Amino acid sequence: ESVTSGMLGPLEVDWANRAEDAQGKTSPEELIAAAHAACFAMALSNGLAQEGHAPERLETSATVTFVPGTGITKSALTVTGTVPGLDEDAFRQAAEQAKENCPVSSALKGNVELELYARLT
Repeated sequence: ESVTSGMLGPLEVDWANRAEDAQGKTSPEELIAAAHAACFAMALSNGLAQEGHAPERLETSATVTFVPGTGITKSALTVTGTVPGLDEDAFRQAAEQAKENCPVSSALKGNVELELYARLT
């Protein structure tokens, strides 16, 4: 089986990718993680810029947890950033707001635990 996107070529998916060795294939959970990380990063970057603190660099990842028989249980976002003029607390608050309000988080809220790890570099 495969899925396609306007930006990505065909991606092979199958059940083994969820619980076994992916062998160069992907899973729906990996695609959700990529979407969540991208959406969150865009929301955080935009929010910081609107407050006058455009980031020099944001490095973001998301890890989605899949439990067989239960489904997706968690999406954990991790972000490290270089943001001139911003202290650690303000960065964490901005990251928390982006986590709560990005469209992918909104779609997951109430169904999946959302975690956030944010720090300045």
